[in-house]
Amino acid sequence: MAKDVVCQMDVNADQAEHKYDYKGETYYFCSAACRKNFESDPERYLSAAPEESVEEAAVEPSAETKGLQRVSLAIDGMTCTSCAQTIEKSLANVAGVKEARVNFATEKAMVLYEPQISRIKDFHEAIEKSGYHVRSKTEQIALGIQGMTCTSCAQTIEKALRKQAGVIETNVNFSTEEARITYNPAALDQKAIIATIEGTGYAVTEEGRRAEAEDLSIQRMEIAKWRMTVAWVFTIPIILLMIPEMLFGLMIPLYHWWLIGLAVVVLFWPGLKTMSGALTAVVHGSANMNVLIAMGTLSAFFTGFMHVLGLRVENYAGVAGMIMAFHLTGRYIEARAKGRASQAIRRLLELGAKTARIEINGEEKELPIEEVQVGDVMVVRPGEKIPTDGLVVRGESAVDESMATGESMPVKKKPGDAVIGATINQHGILRVKATKVGKDTFLAQVIKMVEEAQGSRVPIQEFADRITSYFVPAILGIAILTFAGWLVFPEFFHAIVVWCSRVIPWVQPEVGTLSLAIFAAVAVLVIACPCALGLATPTALMVGSGIGAEHGILIRSGEAIQLMRDVRTIVFDKTGTITKGKPEVTDIVEAEHWRAQEVLRIAGSLEASSEHPLAQAIFQRAQQEDLTLKEAEDFQAVPGRGIRGTVNGHKVLVGNRALMEENRINVAFFQETLKRLEEEAKTVMLLAQDGEIAGVIAVADTLKEDSKRAIEQLKQMGMEAVMISGDNERTARAIAQQVGIARVLANVLPEDKAKEIQRLQREVGLVAMVGDGINDAPALVQADVGIAIGTGTDIAIESSDITLVQGNLSAVVAAVKLSRATFRKIKQNLFWAFFYNLVAIPIAILGLLHPVIAEMAMAFSSINVVTNSLRLRKTRIHD
Repeated sequence: MAKDVVCQMDVNADQAEHKYDYKGETYYFCSAACRKNFESDPERYLSAAPEESVEEAAVEPSAETKGLQRVSLAIDGMTCTSCAQTIEKSLANVAGVKEARVNFATEKAMVLYEPQISRIKDFHEAIEKSGYHVRSKTEQIALGIQGMTCTSCAQTIEKALRKQAGVIETNVNFSTEEARITYNPAALDQKAIIATIEGTGYAVTEEGRRAEAEDLSIQRMEIAKWRMTVAWVFTIPIILLMIPEMLFGLMIPLYHWWLIGLAVVVLFWPGLKTMSGALTAVVHGSANMNVLIAMGTLSAFFTGFMHVLGLRVENYAGVAGMIMAFHLTGRYIEARAKGRASQAIRRLLELGAKTARIEINGEEKELPIEEVQVGDVMVVRPGEKIPTDGLVVRGESAVDESMATGESMPVKKKPGDAVIGATINQHGILRVKATKVGKDTFLAQVIKMVEEAQGSRVPIQEFADRITSYFVPAILGIAILTFAGWLVFPEFFHAIVVWCSRVIPWVQPEVGTLSLAIFAAVAVLVIACPCALGLATPTALMVGSGIGAEHGILIRSGEAIQLMRDVRTIVFDKTGTITKGKPEVTDIVEAEHWRAQEVLRIAGSLEASSEHPLAQAIFQRAQQEDLTLKEAEDFQAVPGRGIRGTVNGHKVLVGNRALMEENRINVAFFQETLKRLEEEAKTVMLLAQDGEIAGVIAVADTLKEDSKRAIEQLKQMGMEAVMISGDNERTARAIAQQVGIARVLANVLPEDKAKEIQRLQREVGLVAMVGDGINDAPALVQADVGIAIGTGTDIAIESSDITLVQGNLSAVVAAVKLSRATFRKIKQNLFWAFFYNLVAIPIAILGLLHPVIAEMAMAFSSINVVTNSLRLRKTRIHD
């Protein structure tokens, strides 16, 4: 039998550890894993038909496949049919999968599944966990949605979208009134997605119109204010009519008709949007908060007609008007609070420059920012905003970068330095060459990241979402059972009402069983509120991500916030993270009869001709000290040793011990110094002039100023710090010791860092990784929380869960504090939302809660969640 029946790799008999004898035949494998899979069930693997194409599978619907959907996924990383079998097993274990077939030859998987249970995202995750990669072109769109009144609306839209083949992931956010959909463009297009949303009864606004959306939000707030005002104009007379009747039994002529007439105006003028929203939901087969309010108010309203027609029912029409007025008041206050919670993006949008002054052929021309192109040279005067990201080509100044980094100290800029758009030039005139424009700029990326964070889902929210999806139907059922219960067991409920009427003034046992049943059912309908549950997580995320953006902490996803709370091990890359990432002169030790400045001047004069990073560090130090350097002659680099040349007529050597020994220079005077400096992981260079030792210069990648303090703070917060480095053990430990890190992973190549993170995860659980975001991208992705740290435009925002614009480790401490504070608010919000409903609904069932007070409490619960989230702004994340 051919050796490649089982494994398609070109293997040979030399790979003894990857072969297996079965029924007189020897089979060879590309890996031990493949061989192990074969051993588990040889007949199954031998019967696999690699040439069979998934695309040729029958697709005609049958009784068994009716209601199921089929999807084909392209897969990278398979090396043999054993790999295909591994993926098949993984896919078959996903809930809702009826059939999974993976074809190694075509590199495709065909999955037959129940769309109500499984999502395409689940298949992607299963394949990734198996160690393979789904090769698919996916796109993401963000659509504004109008007409949502509670989280049940968001749930309705999500369910409809998930039924569409090709939708990989969807997240509809009630707080931001936005849907983010990841989909396969080969399976459906944007028009189909919009049609699906509109099919549920909601309106859609196009992607990328954030400014217009902000204007629309303000407009809706004004409309909400108008509705509230009109409602109270007609509700106050209802209250003025009801108070004399309740206290003294005094009624004006046609009292009951007045209540009905005023209530009609409140319910069907300012309250018309609520009524129409309820009707739309019912027509589309869903239920939301509008349905609860509509049913509650209409039930109370029709008691007015029942009363005037002579039935023994109390007239609650006035109560219906009051419920609607309080409902509209709650909606307005909630809209204002949500506006405050989402003001982070509005502030970021306002930061951008509106125009730019471009230099064209020596003349200056002012253009709208949208017309600026890459390569244009912009003229920025003192006090003006830098229009877009670029490089300084002429001029020197100090730039206020606080909008990006949260750091108040201005940063000096000179030709060749990068600048960030929307930062403020403070002193001199700068000419800046545009390098990024439009959606590629740093500010645009920050806005995009904040939007993604605000629209993301925290794992803890999934529980709340599951409850919300059943909430409104459950409340409708409870209200019906409450009404029926009062009629079937009147004595039981009446006894409770009589006893409580002594202390609760609005409880009136004498009004009759039917009136009390309606009273209790209406209270149940209006007290229940899924909004508080739905607002608990998004509002905290909105505020938290906004605070982060203001302090240079860019949070990509809500999941990172929850994971950060549980992370107890944080891994730091050494170079550029704990250290500055560039060598600096740390020590200058002179020989007898020499001065340190003279040693530096001679070394700097010779090193000026070298491009080596260590040479440049000495040269730059000499420049910083304003030393007069001489031009070196006869310059020569000695590979692996150092350099030689003539400075001011003297023969000079700068290099290591080997260079000195080869030229018979006695270095005994510096033996102890050399030993000490080398133990501190510093690179030591000796200077000799005319055959005599003159001094020692030590160069090292120095610590960032706040590294030691930041790591100490993280330890106090219960986190273990680990350092990972490609340096040798001695050098790495020397740096780690300076900052107080006990655990060191040394001699780790860049490509192996991800493996080390994986090993740590198996050992300690959740791990966060802090790196420069460019060289450490694989490790950042492997970590449970990847934190990219850098400065300005140098950061690779895309590779991390959290991006820190500041290059200092104190920003890591601030990020941990912010994540923990945000998640604490989320938990508080969810607790109060659940507690409110658990306590209030039973009281309403017993008829002890006045419907108007119930509606006030319902509105308060949502407002309380939003205002509690706003308290996050008082959190101190920096010392």
